[in-house]
Amino acid sequence: MELGGLVYEHADFILVNKPAGVSVHKDDTEQGYVGALSESRAEPLWLVHRLDKMTSGLLLLARNQTAAAALSGCFADRQVDKLYLAISCHKPKRKQGMISGDMESARRGSWKLTRGRSNPARTEFICKNFAPGYNLILCHPLTGKTHQIRVALKSEGAPILGDSRYEPDAPVSDRGYLHAWQLGFRYQDAAYCFRADPESGELFIQATATGVLNQVDLENLPKHWSLPLLRPSTASEN
Repeated sequence: MELGGLVYEHADFILVNKPAGVSVHKDDTEQGYVGALSESRAEPLWLVHRLDKMTSGLLLLARNQTAAAALSGCFADRQVDKLYLAISCHKPKRKQGMISGDMESARRGSWKLTRGRSNPARTEFICKNFAPGYNLILCHPLTGKTHQIRVALKSEGAPILGDSRYEPDAPVSDRGYLHAWQLGFRYQDAAYCFRADPESGELFIQATATGVLNQVDLENLPKHWSLPLLRPSTASEN
């Protein structure tokens, strides 16, 4: 199993760049990513949050139970800044905005966005065209619902390329194009922020080469986006 690169190592946690197509938990066909990484490092690791199997990018793992509880609390209390990159071969209905609504379970493990507002999933996004027929979408989830970004972009008319669950008739793709790009959090009174660019996917590599990532970097984001841990003026660099 491909384990991806180590981004940062702390006495209490590690950050890794998880590959796409690898489940964090054990499934019917293969050992889970966390188990394989624990085995490779010869140490127990605790999953603090999860990424879908198709999603690559920054994954935070604790090295002891005390740290796991503290860091999991940060995610539960929404004290974490996250930015994701997605690619779609469709244009969203808007170039930027907020996607908000309640999420309800659908068939076969899928979810759908509704017009309800009792406990809404909320995702801010900006779309940048970088090649004919392809759009890079920067997503800033303010909540942490299952499949939130995948469902949000589908509702906006721009399902993620390679996401067979939410676009079963999509063109054949070399991967699911969703990547956990930047992550910021506080731990023991220190601020940490990290960035890991995609390492796989022909279109992600093309988007990086064309410089489109710089067009959606932190300095160019709308000022109303609340990113206290990721904005350079307030965050400690790794």
